[in-house]
Amino acid sequence: MRADDPQKDDRPGILIVDADVVVRHVLAEYLRACGYLVAEAVSADEALDILEHQGERMETVLVDMDAPGSLTGFGFVRHLRATYPDLTVVTAASTAKAADQAADLCDEGPMLARPYHPQQVMDEIRRLVAKRERNR
Repeated sequence: MRADDPQKDDRPGILIVDADVVVRHVLAEYLRACGYLVAEAVSADEALDILEHQGERMETVLVDMDAPGSLTGFGFVRHLRATYPDLTVVTAASTAKAADQAADLCDEGPMLARPYHPQQVMDEIRRLVAKRERNR
């Protein structure tokens, strides 16, 4: 688990939940360079711990639907929507099966297909945040 210190700035927060250390770190560095406060988690369990302690700082969660943990990616997204309804949730999957299963769950927009470019993630985050702001 790695997280920027939320007490030191007021940047918008993004939590990346992905078991792939390379993907997670590359994306985290890209998002930091774009001006975001970034927290990283390997699993849904670790992400829930971060949200418990820094949840008020996180505006967006990027969830790898194949991430390990006691909650599957799908269960984790359902939990996020029920417990943190104001969070913007961006989902990604590396398998067609996961993408198909998530289509009903992810009503905010398309799931990102892995491999993706960090700019695709940034574009999707901006699109979903703007959509949420319009709907408030």
